[in-house]
Amino acid sequence: MDMSKEANEVVLCVSNAYQKKFYLNENFNGLPQSIRDELKIMCVIYTEDIGGVLELVYDEAGNLELRTSCKEGDFCYDEIGSVLKIKQLRNEKRELLEALEMYYKVLYLGEGLEALDEEEDK
Repeated sequence: MDMSKEANEVVLCVSNAYQKKFYLNENFNGLPQSIRDELKIMCVIYTEDIGGVLELVYDEAGNLELRTSCKEGDFCYDEIGSVLKIKQLRNEKRELLEALEMYYKVLYLGEGLEALDEEEDK
């Protein structure tokens, strides 16, 4: 599976209905097991229901994007269901997705550390 993206993007995880595989970027093995399990369940259920490929990708600002795609000519892929399911996931998993964004922004982009440094200086 080709994980190469634009240089300023980082793949968190991918679920692929065609290969029946789930991939979690090894750089995120530090996430608690319960979070990794929840990501896997969420993504695999999505691709089982909808088909195609679901990617969770951090953009250069640290925002977590849910991207979906399918092979050309895949008539089993539910395009309308995909849009609805993504909206449902964003709603139901809002806290998880926001926490993952914060985790990435603090650990990988160094955001929020200035505020912590200021607190220590007081």
